[in-house]
Amino acid sequence: MYRQAVNRLLNEVSETEQFFRAGIVAIDITEADPFTGDRTGHEGEIIGTKEKTDEYAYQWATVQLVGNAVPIVLDTRPVRKGESRLEIVEDLLDSAEEMVHVDNVLMDREFDSQHVLEMLSQRGISYVVPKRMQTSEKAQAKRLLQQDRDRYETDRKLHLGKNEWHETTLIYRRKKNSEHDDHRQYSVFMTNCGSGHLTEYGYRWEIESGYRSIKRFMAATTSKNFGLRFFYFAFACLLYSIWRTVDLLVQVALTGEYEHSPMVTADNTLTLLKKETGIG
Repeated sequence: MYRQAVNRLLNEVSETEQFFRAGIVAIDITEADPFTGDRTGHEGEIIGTKEKTDEYAYQWATVQLVGNAVPIVLDTRPVRKGESRLEIVEDLLDSAEEMVHVDNVLMDREFDSQHVLEMLSQRGISYVVPKRMQTSEKAQAKRLLQQDRDRYETDRKLHLGKNEWHETTLIYRRKKNSEHDDHRQYSVFMTNCGSGHLTEYGYRWEIESGYRSIKRFMAATTSKNFGLRFFYFAFACLLYSIWRTVDLLVQVALTGEYEHSPMVTADNTLTLLKKETGIG
C-alpha cells in the first residue's frame, strides 16, 4: 500500500519538468522512542538502540530521494533482530529501483560492509560510505597529520571470502575546525565513483532533517504493538512525502522553478489534510 501511494505521488510530480526519475538516494535507519517496559514476546522486534544503551527501541529503515530531487521517502521497512545490513539495503533498493533510476547511494558508517558495497557495484550503482577507522586507517591518518595534508586517496581491496575481493577507493579528508589533535581530525570515505562525488555526501544530512520532520507527522501512542507502531511511522513518512510533493507542485505552479527550501509549510499541509479527510 505504501509503495502504491508513493508511485501515485511520483506520477504527479513526473509531469513537471523539474522532476527527474533518476538521481541520488540515501538509505538510513532511525529508531522510535526508547521502550522501557516489558519486552516479553517482542524480543525480535524491540531491539537495542543505536547508541548501545540499556534502552530498547523499534528501528525502521528508509530509502529517500536526496540531492536536487524532491525528498520523497520511496520506501520504509522495519529492522528486525538478526537481519544483516545487506538484506536491508537489497530490499530497499529493489523497491526504489522499481520507481526511479538510482545513480548513487549515500549511507552512513553503520553500512560499512564490503558485501553491501560489492552488491551496489554489481548493480552498477555508485556509492559513498564513511569507513569506520581501524588500525591501518588510524596510522595513515596520523601520517597525514604529520605531513599536514588535508586530503589523501588510495585504492583498497576488501576481502569478501573465498579469495574474492571488492575493489574500492579510500579518501581521507581533514575536518574543518576539528577539536582533536590526532587521527580523529580525518574522516575516511569509501567510494567506487571517484573523489568528485565526495561533495555529494553532504546531501545525506537531508535524510536526518527528514526524520525530524517525519516525527512531527507521527501520532502519539504508548502502545508497544509492533504493527501499530510501524504503521504510524510509515503513515508519517507518507504524509511527509505528500507535503514535499505538494510543495514542489505549488512552487512550479507559482514560480516555474523548484527550490529545496519549502514554500508550503508542514502545518499548512496538515491543516489541509484534516480539512479534506478528517485525519489529524
